[in-house]
Amino acid sequence: MEKILLLVHSESLLLSMIIILVSRFVFNKYKQITRKSKYMPPGPRGWPIIGDSLSWYNAVASSHPPRYVEEQVKRFGKIFSCSLFGKWAVVSADPTFNRFVMQNEGKLFQSSYPKSFRDLVGKNGVIIVHGEQQRKLHGIASNMMCLEKLKFHFLKDIQMILIRTLNFHNNQVISLQDVCRRVAINLMVNQLFGVSTESEVNEMAQLFSKFVDGCLSAPINLPGFAYHTAMQARKKIISKINKMIETHMQQGASNVGSGVLRRLLEEESLPDEAVADFIINLLFAGNETTAKTMLFAVYFLTQCPRAMQQLLEEQENLRSHVDGDAMLTWQDYKAMSFTQCVIDETLRIGGIAIWLMREAKEDIIYQDYVIPKGCFVVPFLSAIHLDENLYNGALTFNPWRWTDPENKEIRNWRSSPFFSPFGGGARFCPGAELARLQISLFLHYFVTTQRWTQLKDDSMYFFPSARLVNGFQILLNQRHEQAELN
Repeated sequence: MEKILLLVHSESLLLSMIIILVSRFVFNKYKQITRKSKYMPPGPRGWPIIGDSLSWYNAVASSHPPRYVEEQVKRFGKIFSCSLFGKWAVVSADPTFNRFVMQNEGKLFQSSYPKSFRDLVGKNGVIIVHGEQQRKLHGIASNMMCLEKLKFHFLKDIQMILIRTLNFHNNQVISLQDVCRRVAINLMVNQLFGVSTESEVNEMAQLFSKFVDGCLSAPINLPGFAYHTAMQARKKIISKINKMIETHMQQGASNVGSGVLRRLLEEESLPDEAVADFIINLLFAGNETTAKTMLFAVYFLTQCPRAMQQLLEEQENLRSHVDGDAMLTWQDYKAMSFTQCVIDETLRIGGIAIWLMREAKEDIIYQDYVIPKGCFVVPFLSAIHLDENLYNGALTFNPWRWTDPENKEIRNWRSSPFFSPFGGGARFCPGAELARLQISLFLHYFVTTQRWTQLKDDSMYFFPSARLVNGFQILLNQRHEQAELN
Protein backbone atom coordinates (compact mmCIF):
# COMPACT_ATOMS: atom_id res chain seq x y z
CA MET A 1 0.00 0.00 0.00
CA GLU A 2 2.83 2.39 0.90
CA LYS A 3 4.46 1.68 -2.47
CA ILE A 4 1.19 2.44 -4.22
CA LEU A 5 0.77 5.69 -2.25
CA LEU A 6 4.35 6.61 -2.96
CA LEU A 7 3.83 5.90 -6.66
CA VAL A 8 0.63 8.00 -6.73
CA HIS A 9 2.40 10.77 -4.86
CA SER A 10 5.33 10.67 -7.32
CA GLU A 11 3.03 10.77 -10.34
CA SER A 12 1.05 13.65 -8.81
CA LEU A 13 4.27 15.53 -8.14
CA LEU A 14 5.48 14.91 -11.68
CA LEU A 15 2.13 16.05 -13.12
CA SER A 16 2.23 19.19 -10.95
CA MET A 17 5.75 20.00 -12.15
CA ILE A 18 4.68 19.56 -15.79
CA ILE A 19 1.67 21.84 -15.27
CA ILE A 20 3.88 24.46 -13.60
CA LEU A 21 6.46 24.32 -16.41
CA VAL A 22 3.84 24.53 -19.17
CA SER A 23 2.04 27.35 -17.37
CA ARG A 24 5.32 29.24 -16.91
CA PHE A 25 6.16 28.77 -20.61
CA VAL A 26 2.72 30.02 -21.70
CA PHE A 27 2.89 32.96 -19.28
CA ASN A 28 6.40 33.97 -20.39
CA LYS A 29 5.41 33.62 -24.02
CA TYR A 30 2.36 35.79 -23.43
CA LYS A 31 4.44 38.36 -21.51
CA GLN A 32 6.93 38.45 -24.37
CA ILE A 33 4.17 38.93 -26.93
CA THR A 34 2.45 41.57 -24.80
CA ARG A 35 5.75 43.41 -24.25
CA LYS A 36 6.43 43.48 -27.98
CA SER A 37 2.85 44.46 -28.74
CA LYS A 38 3.33 47.79 -26.93
CA TYR A 39 5.32 48.92 -29.95
CA MET A 40 3.20 47.19 -32.53
CA PRO A 41 -0.02 48.29 -34.23
CA PRO A 42 -3.06 48.04 -31.95
CA GLY A 43 -5.15 44.90 -32.02
CA PRO A 44 -7.18 42.36 -30.09
CA ARG A 45 -5.57 40.54 -27.19
CA GLY A 46 -6.88 37.03 -27.60
CA TRP A 47 -6.00 33.91 -25.65
CA PRO A 48 -2.30 33.11 -25.31
CA ILE A 49 -0.99 30.78 -28.03
CA ILE A 50 -4.46 30.21 -29.56
CA GLY A 51 -4.93 33.95 -29.99
CA ASP A 52 -7.28 34.87 -32.83
CA SER A 53 -6.67 31.76 -34.92
CA LEU A 54 -10.23 30.41 -34.67
CA SER A 55 -11.83 33.70 -35.70
CA TRP A 56 -9.34 33.96 -38.55
CA TYR A 57 -10.03 30.42 -39.74
CA ASN A 58 -13.82 30.83 -39.59
CA ALA A 59 -13.56 33.91 -41.81
CA VAL A 60 -11.12 32.64 -44.43
CA ALA A 61 -12.98 29.33 -44.71
CA SER A 62 -16.21 31.17 -45.54
CA SER A 63 -17.54 32.78 -48.73
CA HIS A 64 -16.24 36.17 -47.53
CA PRO A 65 -12.60 35.77 -46.34
CA PRO A 66 -12.01 39.42 -45.28
CA ARG A 67 -14.78 39.34 -42.65
CA TYR A 68 -12.44 39.03 -39.65
CA VAL A 69 -10.07 41.66 -41.07
CA GLU A 70 -12.94 44.08 -41.73
CA GLU A 71 -14.13 43.72 -38.13
CA GLN A 72 -10.67 44.52 -36.76
CA VAL A 73 -10.18 47.43 -39.17
CA LYS A 74 -13.31 49.08 -37.75
CA ARG A 75 -11.85 48.80 -34.23
CA PHE A 76 -8.14 49.36 -34.73
CA GLY A 77 -7.49 50.75 -38.20
CA LYS A 78 -6.20 49.30 -41.47
CA ILE A 79 -2.98 47.99 -39.90
CA PHE A 80 -3.52 45.93 -36.76
CA SER A 81 -1.84 43.14 -34.81
CA CYS A 82 -3.20 39.83 -33.59
CA SER A 83 -2.00 36.41 -32.51
CA LEU A 84 -2.20 33.74 -35.21
CA PHE A 85 -1.17 30.09 -34.81
CA GLY A 86 1.00 30.79 -31.76
CA LYS A 87 2.83 33.71 -33.33
CA TRP A 88 2.30 37.45 -33.30
CA ALA A 89 1.21 38.90 -36.66
CA VAL A 90 0.69 42.30 -38.24
CA VAL A 91 -2.25 42.21 -40.66
CA SER A 92 -2.81 44.92 -43.22
CA ALA A 93 -5.76 46.15 -45.27
CA ASP A 94 -3.75 49.26 -46.14
CA PRO A 95 -2.77 49.44 -49.87
CA THR A 96 0.30 51.59 -49.23
CA PHE A 97 1.70 49.32 -46.52
CA ASN A 98 0.98 46.21 -48.61
CA ARG A 99 2.90 47.76 -51.47
CA PHE A 100 5.75 48.55 -49.06
CA VAL A 101 5.89 44.91 -47.97
CA MET A 102 5.86 43.53 -51.51
CA GLN A 103 8.49 45.99 -52.76
CA ASN A 104 10.82 45.12 -49.87
CA GLU A 105 10.77 41.38 -50.46
CA GLY A 106 14.22 39.99 -49.68
CA LYS A 107 15.30 43.21 -47.97
CA LEU A 108 13.06 43.75 -44.95
CA PHE A 109 10.67 40.83 -45.45
CA GLN A 110 10.85 37.25 -46.67
CA SER A 111 8.19 34.72 -47.62
CA SER A 112 6.98 32.34 -44.93
CA TYR A 113 5.07 29.10 -45.51
CA PRO A 114 3.93 26.08 -43.44
CA LYS A 115 6.26 23.08 -43.27
CA SER A 116 3.99 20.84 -45.36
CA PHE A 117 3.94 23.40 -48.18
CA ARG A 118 7.73 23.92 -48.05
CA ASP A 119 8.40 20.19 -48.13
CA LEU A 120 6.11 19.57 -51.08
CA VAL A 121 7.07 22.42 -53.41
CA GLY A 122 10.73 21.74 -52.65
CA LYS A 123 13.66 23.60 -51.14
CA ASN A 124 14.81 24.74 -54.60
CA GLY A 125 11.41 26.02 -55.70
CA VAL A 126 10.99 29.63 -56.80
CA ILE A 127 8.07 30.00 -54.37
CA ILE A 128 10.24 29.08 -51.37
CA VAL A 129 13.81 30.23 -51.96
CA HIS A 130 15.13 33.64 -50.92
CA GLY A 131 17.77 36.12 -51.99
CA GLU A 132 19.89 35.69 -55.09
CA GLN A 133 18.54 32.20 -55.80
CA GLN A 134 14.98 33.53 -55.80
CA ARG A 135 15.90 36.35 -58.17
CA LYS A 136 17.64 33.90 -60.52
CA LEU A 137 14.76 31.40 -60.63
CA HIS A 138 12.15 34.15 -60.92
CA GLY A 139 14.07 35.60 -63.86
CA ILE A 140 14.19 32.20 -65.57
CA ALA A 141 10.44 31.69 -65.06
CA SER A 142 9.67 35.18 -66.40
CA ASN A 143 11.82 34.49 -69.47
CA MET A 144 10.13 31.14 -70.09
CA MET A 145 6.68 32.80 -70.12
CA CYS A 146 7.37 36.21 -71.67
CA LEU A 147 5.05 37.63 -74.33
CA GLU A 148 7.17 36.43 -77.24
CA LYS A 149 7.13 32.87 -75.88
CA LEU A 150 3.34 33.08 -75.46
CA LYS A 151 2.90 34.05 -79.11
CA PHE A 152 5.15 31.39 -80.60
CA HIS A 153 5.18 28.52 -78.10
CA PHE A 154 1.81 28.58 -76.30
CA LEU A 155 -0.97 30.17 -78.38
CA LYS A 156 -1.56 27.27 -80.79
CA ASP A 157 -1.02 24.50 -78.23
CA ILE A 158 -3.49 26.03 -75.78
CA GLN A 159 -6.22 26.10 -78.42
CA MET A 160 -5.55 22.53 -79.54
CA ILE A 161 -5.91 21.29 -75.96
CA LEU A 162 -9.08 23.32 -75.35
CA ILE A 163 -10.73 22.03 -78.53
CA ARG A 164 -9.91 18.45 -77.53
CA THR A 165 -10.85 18.82 -73.85
CA LEU A 166 -14.06 20.84 -74.22
CA ASN A 167 -15.69 18.14 -76.32
CA PHE A 168 -19.16 17.58 -74.88
CA HIS A 169 -22.42 16.13 -76.18
CA ASN A 170 -25.97 17.45 -75.85
CA ASN A 171 -27.74 17.05 -72.51
CA GLN A 172 -24.48 16.22 -70.77
CA VAL A 173 -24.32 17.04 -67.05
CA ILE A 174 -20.91 18.09 -65.81
CA SER A 175 -19.24 19.50 -62.73
CA LEU A 176 -17.54 22.54 -64.22
CA GLN A 177 -15.13 22.59 -61.29
CA ASP A 178 -13.83 19.16 -62.31
CA VAL A 179 -13.73 20.13 -65.99
CA CYS A 180 -11.71 23.29 -65.28
CA ARG A 181 -9.29 21.31 -63.14
CA ARG A 182 -8.84 18.81 -65.99
CA VAL A 183 -8.42 21.59 -68.56
CA ALA A 184 -5.81 23.37 -66.44
CA ILE A 185 -3.76 20.24 -65.75
CA ASN A 186 -3.89 19.35 -69.48
CA LEU A 187 -2.58 22.81 -70.31
CA MET A 188 0.18 22.81 -67.71
CA VAL A 189 1.39 19.28 -68.42
CA ASN A 190 1.53 20.01 -72.13
CA GLN A 191 3.26 23.36 -71.72
CA LEU A 192 5.76 22.23 -69.10
CA PHE A 193 6.59 18.75 -70.37
CA GLY A 194 5.63 19.02 -74.01
CA VAL A 195 3.52 15.83 -73.77
CA SER A 196 -0.06 15.57 -74.83
CA THR A 197 -1.08 11.89 -74.87
CA GLU A 198 -4.19 11.22 -72.82
CA SER A 199 -2.56 8.53 -70.68
CA GLU A 200 0.39 10.77 -69.74
CA VAL A 201 -1.88 13.67 -68.88
CA ASN A 202 -4.29 11.53 -66.84
CA GLU A 203 -1.45 9.98 -64.85
CA MET A 204 0.06 13.38 -64.10
CA ALA A 205 -3.37 14.79 -63.21
CA GLN A 206 -3.94 12.04 -60.62
CA LEU A 207 -0.53 12.57 -59.07
CA PHE A 208 -0.94 16.32 -59.01
CA SER A 209 -4.37 16.12 -57.37
CA LYS A 210 -2.85 14.12 -54.49
CA PHE A 211 0.05 16.57 -54.34
CA VAL A 212 -2.20 19.64 -53.98
CA ASP A 213 -4.38 18.04 -51.29
CA GLY A 214 -1.37 17.76 -49.00
CA CYS A 215 0.03 21.27 -49.37
CA LEU A 216 -1.86 22.71 -46.39
CA SER A 217 -2.22 19.50 -44.39
CA ALA A 218 -0.64 18.54 -41.08
CA PRO A 219 2.94 17.34 -41.80
CA ILE A 220 2.36 13.78 -40.59
CA ASN A 221 4.33 11.40 -42.80
CA LEU A 222 2.38 8.22 -42.04
CA PRO A 223 0.16 6.16 -44.38
CA GLY A 224 -3.42 7.44 -44.44
CA PHE A 225 -2.51 11.09 -43.99
CA ALA A 226 -2.77 13.62 -46.84
CA TYR A 227 0.81 14.80 -46.32
CA HIS A 228 2.19 11.27 -46.72
CA THR A 229 0.12 10.68 -49.88
CA ALA A 230 1.25 14.01 -51.30
CA MET A 231 4.92 13.28 -50.61
CA GLN A 232 4.60 9.95 -52.42
CA ALA A 233 3.00 11.76 -55.39
CA ARG A 234 5.85 14.29 -55.34
CA LYS A 235 8.42 11.47 -55.56
CA LYS A 236 6.67 10.02 -58.61
CA ILE A 237 6.42 13.42 -60.33
CA ILE A 238 10.13 14.06 -59.70
CA SER A 239 10.94 10.59 -61.01
CA LYS A 240 9.16 11.40 -64.27
CA ILE A 241 10.97 14.72 -64.59
CA ASN A 242 14.34 13.07 -63.92
CA LYS A 243 13.65 10.43 -66.60
CA MET A 244 12.99 13.22 -69.10
CA ILE A 245 16.23 14.93 -68.07
CA GLU A 246 18.11 11.64 -68.50
CA THR A 247 16.56 11.13 -71.94
CA HIS A 248 17.64 14.63 -72.92
CA MET A 249 21.21 13.93 -71.85
CA GLN A 250 21.38 10.58 -73.68
CA GLN A 251 19.31 11.10 -76.83
CA GLY A 252 19.06 14.84 -77.37
CA ALA A 253 16.32 17.46 -77.13
CA SER A 254 14.05 15.97 -79.79
CA ASN A 255 13.01 13.22 -77.39
CA VAL A 256 11.97 15.52 -74.52
CA GLY A 257 8.99 17.24 -76.13
CA SER A 258 8.73 20.94 -76.84
CA GLY A 259 7.68 22.34 -73.46
CA VAL A 260 9.28 24.54 -70.84
CA LEU A 261 11.35 21.60 -69.53
CA ARG A 262 13.12 21.21 -72.87
CA ARG A 263 13.85 24.93 -73.15
CA LEU A 264 14.99 24.96 -69.53
CA LEU A 265 17.50 22.18 -70.22
CA GLU A 266 18.71 23.87 -73.41
CA GLU A 267 18.89 27.47 -72.24
CA GLU A 268 19.67 27.37 -68.51
CA SER A 269 22.26 25.69 -66.29
CA LEU A 270 20.49 24.35 -63.22
CA PRO A 271 21.22 21.21 -61.18
CA ASP A 272 18.76 18.36 -61.84
CA GLU A 273 17.17 18.68 -58.38
CA ALA A 274 16.61 22.40 -58.96
CA VAL A 275 15.02 21.69 -62.36
CA ALA A 276 12.55 19.25 -60.79
CA ASP A 277 11.52 21.69 -58.04
CA PHE A 278 11.28 24.50 -60.59
CA ILE A 279 8.84 22.53 -62.75
CA ILE A 280 6.77 21.43 -59.73
CA ASN A 281 6.45 25.07 -58.60
CA LEU A 282 5.20 26.18 -62.02
CA LEU A 283 2.81 23.23 -62.15
CA PHE A 284 1.35 24.13 -58.76
CA ALA A 285 1.08 27.90 -59.28
CA GLY A 286 -0.27 27.71 -62.83
CA ASN A 287 -2.86 25.05 -62.17
CA GLU A 288 -4.47 26.68 -59.12
CA THR A 289 -4.81 30.17 -60.58
CA THR A 290 -5.99 29.08 -64.01
CA ALA A 291 -8.51 26.42 -63.02
CA LYS A 292 -10.26 28.46 -60.33
CA THR A 293 -10.44 31.68 -62.37
CA MET A 294 -11.97 29.80 -65.32
CA LEU A 295 -14.56 28.32 -62.96
CA PHE A 296 -15.42 31.55 -61.15
CA ALA A 297 -15.65 33.52 -64.42
CA VAL A 298 -18.36 31.20 -65.77
CA TYR A 299 -20.06 31.21 -62.36
CA PHE A 300 -20.25 35.02 -62.29
CA LEU A 301 -21.30 35.25 -65.96
CA THR A 302 -24.16 32.83 -65.27
CA GLN A 303 -25.41 35.17 -62.55
CA CYS A 304 -25.07 38.23 -64.81
CA PRO A 305 -26.85 37.56 -68.18
CA ARG A 306 -26.02 41.05 -69.48
CA ALA A 307 -22.29 40.47 -69.07
CA MET A 308 -22.66 36.98 -70.53
CA GLN A 309 -24.35 38.38 -73.64
CA GLN A 310 -21.73 41.09 -74.18
CA LEU A 311 -18.86 38.63 -73.79
CA LEU A 312 -20.56 36.18 -76.18
CA GLU A 313 -21.03 38.92 -78.81
CA GLU A 314 -17.36 39.89 -78.54
CA GLN A 315 -16.20 36.29 -78.94
CA GLU A 316 -18.60 35.44 -81.78
CA ASN A 317 -17.51 38.58 -83.61
CA LEU A 318 -13.91 37.32 -83.41
CA ARG A 319 -14.97 33.90 -84.63
CA SER A 320 -16.76 35.45 -87.63
CA HIS A 321 -13.40 36.74 -88.91
CA VAL A 322 -11.77 33.30 -88.67
CA ASP A 323 -11.87 30.99 -91.68
CA GLY A 324 -13.58 27.68 -90.90
CA ASP A 325 -11.87 25.82 -88.09
CA ALA A 326 -8.78 28.03 -88.11
CA MET A 327 -7.43 29.09 -84.74
CA LEU A 328 -7.42 32.53 -83.20
CA THR A 329 -4.39 34.74 -83.70
CA TRP A 330 -2.50 36.91 -81.23
CA GLN A 331 -4.33 39.91 -82.70
CA ASP A 332 -7.65 38.21 -81.93
CA TYR A 333 -6.56 37.70 -78.35
CA LYS A 334 -5.54 41.35 -77.95
CA ALA A 335 -8.97 42.38 -79.29
CA MET A 336 -10.80 40.70 -76.35
CA SER A 337 -11.28 43.94 -74.42
CA PHE A 338 -14.50 43.08 -72.58
CA THR A 339 -13.23 39.55 -71.88
CA GLN A 340 -10.29 41.14 -70.04
CA CYS A 341 -12.76 43.18 -67.97
CA VAL A 342 -14.55 39.95 -67.02
CA ILE A 343 -11.25 38.33 -66.02
CA ASP A 344 -10.19 41.34 -63.94
CA GLU A 345 -13.53 41.45 -62.15
CA THR A 346 -13.35 37.71 -61.49
CA LEU A 347 -9.87 38.11 -60.04
CA ARG A 348 -11.05 41.02 -57.88
CA ILE A 349 -13.96 39.15 -56.29
CA GLY A 350 -12.73 35.57 -56.51
CA GLY A 351 -8.97 35.93 -56.67
CA ILE A 352 -6.92 32.97 -55.47
CA ALA A 353 -4.25 35.10 -53.74
CA ILE A 354 -6.39 36.17 -50.77
CA TRP A 355 -3.42 37.15 -48.61
CA LEU A 356 0.35 36.93 -48.58
CA MET A 357 2.43 35.55 -45.73
CA ARG A 358 5.71 37.29 -44.97
CA GLU A 359 8.12 37.42 -42.05
CA ALA A 360 10.09 40.45 -40.83
CA LYS A 361 13.83 39.88 -41.27
CA GLU A 362 14.69 42.58 -38.73
CA ASP A 363 12.96 45.10 -36.48
CA ILE A 364 11.12 47.41 -38.89
CA ILE A 365 9.84 50.90 -38.19
CA TYR A 366 6.80 51.89 -40.26
CA GLN A 367 5.11 55.20 -39.43
CA ASP A 368 4.69 55.08 -35.63
CA TYR A 369 4.84 51.28 -35.42
CA VAL A 370 7.66 48.85 -34.74
CA ILE A 371 7.34 45.41 -36.34
CA PRO A 372 9.72 43.06 -34.48
CA LYS A 373 12.04 40.64 -36.22
CA GLY A 374 10.40 37.26 -36.81
CA CYS A 375 6.85 38.65 -36.72
CA PHE A 376 4.36 37.47 -39.34
CA VAL A 377 3.28 40.21 -41.74
CA VAL A 378 0.07 39.52 -43.65
CA PRO A 379 -0.94 41.83 -46.53
CA PHE A 380 -4.62 40.88 -46.88
CA LEU A 381 -5.20 41.56 -50.59
CA SER A 382 -8.84 40.47 -50.62
CA ALA A 383 -9.77 43.09 -48.00
CA ILE A 384 -8.61 45.78 -50.44
CA HIS A 385 -10.21 44.20 -53.51
CA LEU A 386 -13.56 44.13 -51.67
CA ASP A 387 -13.27 47.55 -50.02
CA GLU A 388 -16.46 49.56 -50.61
CA ASN A 389 -14.47 52.78 -50.28
CA LEU A 390 -12.39 51.80 -53.31
CA TYR A 391 -14.95 49.90 -55.36
CA ASN A 392 -18.56 51.02 -55.51
CA GLY A 393 -20.75 47.95 -55.01
CA ALA A 394 -17.63 45.97 -54.12
CA LEU A 395 -19.45 42.65 -53.65
CA THR A 396 -21.27 42.92 -56.99
CA PHE A 397 -19.86 41.42 -60.18
CA ASN A 398 -19.55 44.46 -62.44
CA PRO A 399 -17.00 44.07 -65.28
CA TRP A 400 -18.01 47.46 -66.67
CA ARG A 401 -16.25 49.18 -63.76
CA TRP A 402 -12.98 48.48 -65.58
CA THR A 403 -14.09 50.50 -68.62
CA ASP A 404 -14.30 53.65 -66.46
CA PRO A 405 -11.29 55.92 -67.24
CA GLU A 406 -11.09 56.78 -63.52
CA ASN A 407 -10.16 53.17 -62.79
CA LYS A 408 -7.36 53.02 -65.37
CA GLU A 409 -4.55 53.39 -62.82
CA ILE A 410 -6.26 51.14 -60.25
CA ARG A 411 -6.57 48.43 -62.91
CA ASN A 412 -2.84 48.18 -63.61
CA TRP A 413 -2.36 44.80 -61.94
CA ARG A 414 1.41 44.97 -62.41
CA SER A 415 1.89 48.01 -60.19
CA SER A 416 -1.39 49.09 -58.59
CA PRO A 417 -1.54 48.87 -54.76
CA PHE A 418 -5.34 48.65 -55.07
CA PHE A 419 -5.52 45.62 -57.39
CA SER A 420 -2.89 42.91 -56.86
CA PRO A 421 -4.30 39.53 -57.99
CA PHE A 422 -0.81 38.33 -58.97
CA GLY A 423 1.08 39.74 -55.99
CA GLY A 424 3.84 42.24 -56.56
CA GLY A 425 7.47 43.14 -56.17
CA ALA A 426 10.17 40.49 -56.54
CA ARG A 427 7.57 37.72 -56.20
CA PHE A 428 5.13 39.01 -58.80
CA CYS A 429 3.66 35.93 -60.51
CA PRO A 430 5.84 35.24 -63.59
CA GLY A 431 2.99 33.31 -65.22
CA ALA A 432 0.40 36.11 -65.00
CA GLU A 433 0.28 36.73 -68.76
CA LEU A 434 0.12 33.01 -69.52
CA ALA A 435 -2.78 32.55 -67.06
CA ARG A 436 -4.72 35.41 -68.67
CA LEU A 437 -4.14 33.95 -72.14
CA GLN A 438 -5.34 30.51 -71.03
CA ILE A 439 -8.46 31.91 -69.33
CA SER A 440 -9.33 34.14 -72.30
CA LEU A 441 -9.09 31.28 -74.79
CA PHE A 442 -11.04 28.97 -72.47
CA LEU A 443 -13.88 31.50 -72.28
CA HIS A 444 -13.82 31.86 -76.07
CA TYR A 445 -14.18 28.16 -76.79
CA PHE A 446 -16.58 27.44 -73.94
CA VAL A 447 -19.12 30.24 -74.49
CA THR A 448 -19.11 30.03 -78.31
CA THR A 449 -19.76 26.27 -78.35
CA GLN A 450 -21.94 25.65 -75.28
CA ARG A 451 -25.18 26.77 -73.66
CA TRP A 452 -25.72 25.71 -70.08
CA THR A 453 -28.28 25.58 -67.31
CA GLN A 454 -27.23 25.64 -63.67
CA LEU A 455 -28.70 22.65 -61.81
CA LYS A 456 -27.84 23.49 -58.18
CA ASP A 457 -27.36 26.65 -56.18
CA ASP A 458 -23.72 27.22 -55.39
CA SER A 459 -21.43 29.46 -53.36
CA MET A 460 -17.71 30.21 -53.08
CA TYR A 461 -15.45 29.06 -50.28
CA PHE A 462 -11.74 29.75 -50.04
CA PHE A 463 -10.08 27.37 -47.56
CA PRO A 464 -8.08 25.19 -47.79
CA SER A 465 -8.38 26.14 -51.46
CA ALA A 466 -10.80 28.23 -53.49
CA ARG A 467 -13.81 26.26 -54.73
CA LEU A 468 -17.55 26.17 -55.35
CA VAL A 469 -19.30 24.05 -52.73
CA ASN A 470 -21.34 21.97 -55.19
CA GLY A 471 -18.79 22.03 -58.00
CA PHE A 472 -21.10 24.11 -60.23
CA GLN A 473 -23.17 21.37 -61.81
CA ILE A 474 -24.59 22.39 -65.18
CA LEU A 475 -26.52 20.85 -68.09
CA LEU A 476 -24.80 21.45 -71.44
CA ASN A 477 -26.13 21.75 -74.97
CA GLN A 478 -24.13 22.63 -78.05
CA ARG A 479 -24.78 26.20 -79.08
CA HIS A 480 -24.45 25.85 -82.86
CA GLU A 481 -26.91 22.92 -83.01
CA GLN A 482 -29.53 24.90 -81.08
CA ALA A 483 -29.00 27.83 -83.43
CA GLU A 484 -29.64 25.57 -86.44
CA LEU A 485 -32.87 24.26 -84.88
CA ASN A 486 -34.10 27.81 -84.30
